[in-house]
Amino acid sequence: MTTRELLIQATYLVASVLFILGLRSLTAPATARRGMQQAAVGMLLAIVGTLLHEQIVDFRFILLGLALGSAIGYPLGMFVPMTAMPQRIAISHMFGALAATLVGISEFYNAGNGGAVGHARMAALGFEVLFGALTVTGSFIAFGKLQELLPGRPLTFKGQNAANGVLFLVTVALFVWLVVEPATPWAFYLMAALAFAVGVSLVVPIGGADMPVVLSLLNSYAGLASSATGFAIGNNVLIIAGALDGASGFILSIAMSKAMNRSFGNVLFGAFGAPVESAKKLAEGLTVHAVTAEDAAIQLAYARKVIVVPGYGMAVAQAQHQVRELADLVEKNGGEVLYAIHPVAGRMPGHMNVLLAEADVPYDKLKDMEEVNHEFQNADVALVIGANDVVNPAAKHDKGSPIYGMPILAVQDAKSIIVMKRSMSPGFAGIENELFYDPKTSMLFGDAKASLARLVTEIKQQA
Repeated sequence: MTTRELLIQATYLVASVLFILGLRSLTAPATARRGMQQAAVGMLLAIVGTLLHEQIVDFRFILLGLALGSAIGYPLGMFVPMTAMPQRIAISHMFGALAATLVGISEFYNAGNGGAVGHARMAALGFEVLFGALTVTGSFIAFGKLQELLPGRPLTFKGQNAANGVLFLVTVALFVWLVVEPATPWAFYLMAALAFAVGVSLVVPIGGADMPVVLSLLNSYAGLASSATGFAIGNNVLIIAGALDGASGFILSIAMSKAMNRSFGNVLFGAFGAPVESAKKLAEGLTVHAVTAEDAAIQLAYARKVIVVPGYGMAVAQAQHQVRELADLVEKNGGEVLYAIHPVAGRMPGHMNVLLAEADVPYDKLKDMEEVNHEFQNADVALVIGANDVVNPAAKHDKGSPIYGMPILAVQDAKSIIVMKRSMSPGFAGIENELFYDPKTSMLFGDAKASLARLVTEIKQQA
């Protein structure tokens, strides 16, 4: 082994260790920033090691790709708001999977359209292209649903389950055929085309309520495709990084499915079928109780225990700093403030933790669902800020609801509930929220940031 090869492998080894340390650090809010830095340094080392390869004889295309990637990546990282982070992640998955797919197609073409490809390498190339292609279109459809360019509800048709199953089986059959007979270009390119179609058929029937799980699953697919790319081109760090990405995404998908009480198999193969009729139930004959900022401020000012439930509405309004200011006033008056975090609040795991960390909310005040649910019965006020489906009591008793069985925050157990919303529009699952019609609930309508600012002003005036 030459000195250059030793240096490359040493660089890859350090990069791999940093990837693992980065993942470990991301498991806790207190070390998450360090985890991102470790992963970033690891990626830099992986790039440097790759550029040292002797096979690279022309850096012009690399520099062109670097400039193009920077031009796309910088605005995505700097200017996309946290509220659009799920969409941004979907697009990132799409780009990663597209790269893996194009590398696979290029490798197959350059090897004489499979003529010079062995069985083992063909298995890696086929896996890479199959999973890469379906992740590309699946991520694009997920982006469209999250960005509301496509309907968020499941899009289904009669016989869709069978049609999707046949499409998937034919694609897998072509993959198996290619492993046996690599020099079959028509099968390779047909498999790639069908894999793109599988990605569409996989995500289109899935409703918005399941989209966080879908994103995590697509992340896993992109990682597996990247790992297969590493096998196909003989790059060790790509194998390790892709395997870490694929495994972590898969584990997260299972954890999120459990948190939402969704069958993982159901998510994996699509939530087929139209919503049942009871899920469309309207709140006919029921009324809500609106409250003014003045009255809400009085409740909060004298509360001994307040549990804040942050949701997507808080993220949209970027109101985390006002939440912290309000909490400081409550605590200054002798009250205690906790923050109840649902595993998928804000449409992706950890979304609320990141936003509240931006406002310097102490980590020990952020409570997971299992940790805080028994506390609601002791809370004088539960302040729900733009959360919807994760506090809907229908999940506990309405068997016809699409969120039936999903673990929720037990907000209904609090002595008094204040819900901050712009309107009575339903949440991501598209169903009415029974909590809003609870006699203990008061609705404070308006933009969350403006409403919180009014609450802060009122409490200061009462001090």
